[in-house]
Amino acid sequence: MRAMVLVAIVLAGCRGSVSPTTPPSPGTDSAALTRLISAQMDRAARDWNRGDLDEFLSDYAPESTTTFIDGRRARAGIGFIRENYAPRFATGARRDSLHFEELKVRGLSPTLALVTARFILQRGAEVTASGPFTLVMERQPEGWKILHDHSSSDPD
Repeated sequence: MRAMVLVAIVLAGCRGSVSPTTPPSPGTDSAALTRLISAQMDRAARDWNRGDLDEFLSDYAPESTTTFIDGRRARAGIGFIRENYAPRFATGARRDSLHFEELKVRGLSPTLALVTARFILQRGAEVTASGPFTLVMERQPEGWKILHDHSSSDPD
């Protein structure tokens, strides 16, 4: 009998310390996160259109493990990403105007977000390239940074 009373007391004590499981919070209001990353993407397009490669690349995490996939290859490192974009920023190079459409942001955790959208490159009224992309972004001390960029081009 004493053992049953002891078990009942222990179980009663444990009941108060157990809380229901809740799904992980994205840490940021989803509308606020969408506004924040949307503004960041708009700024990135302005950096591109201004010809500022350094500022355009500032949204990528500087780690050597940052990945970029473009339909032909998968590579890691900000150096590769810079090499990939540099010809478009060379003096005298034609660089089409960039903007983004269909932006969707999904908070995965307080420090991770999944971003999907379409990039559109235009020369005047002509679309020269477009396609969907997916970004995995991480909130770092200096802001949201791209850890993974998978960009595809629409078929011609």
